[in-house]
Amino acid sequence: MGKCKVVAISNQKGGVAKTTSTGAIAAGLAIRGYKVLAIDLDPQGNLSESIGADNQSRPTIYDILKSKAQVRETVQKMEAFDLIPANILLAQADLEFTATGKEYRLKESIEPILGDYDYLILDTPPSLGIMTINAFTAADEVIIPTTPSIFAASGIMQLFSTIATVRKYCNPALKIAGILMTKCDPRTTISKDIRELTEELSNAIDTQVFKTFIRCSVSVEKAQAERKDLFTYDKKMENNVTKDYDTFVKEYLKEEEKYVCLLYTSPS
Repeated sequence: MGKCKVVAISNQKGGVAKTTSTGAIAAGLAIRGYKVLAIDLDPQGNLSESIGADNQSRPTIYDILKSKAQVRETVQKMEAFDLIPANILLAQADLEFTATGKEYRLKESIEPILGDYDYLILDTPPSLGIMTINAFTAADEVIIPTTPSIFAASGIMQLFSTIATVRKYCNPALKIAGILMTKCDPRTTISKDIRELTEELSNAIDTQVFKTFIRCSVSVEKAQAERKDLFTYDKKMENNVTKDYDTFVKEYLKEEEKYVCLLYTSPS
């Protein structure tokens, strides 16, 4: 593929399927032959635990950021993709990482492995603290998952404000790939109304709402109970939510190809 692409999955609102989306997108890319590393940046360690990683006895992202471990020694080989796990120690980050350059700790830490992967997918915490800032500083782009809820939709503007600040001071090339609607029931009026509101917000922040939306399914909880990502749990893609994420990954890759074509055909 060439240059490794670093993608942050982010929304400071909890309950928007951010971690589920991170695991599904990472696995969806991996089954297409891409080399993928996911990094859990959430102190709750939900991504790590949901796919069966060891985030207790082995080094985590916290050890990397504290310079107690090298990045390669923290990578765990999961069934679909590689993972650097997180645990509750990361909750200390906002208090501990205060020195000048704190926003660049993650970016500097992952540089040695960028040549090993096609994609790095960052699962960010449900907050706009130092770990989310680190993710935005390291990332090429952000995917924003959101649910058909007025509170989730209105939180996008606050998230955009943080992205704009990171662009100004740390990462001017950071781009918003788009907004991904999750936990949708397309039959309800509220889902349609919130999508329209979200599309208005996307225009205001110069991005898109992806055409693909992710439906609700109990398979998400079942996969987590078995400590597997959705694509590993549902290998035959018999469930709607797995099909939706598969369709989304296809759409995302097409959008990326379109962007690359524009980049190389635009007049200098």
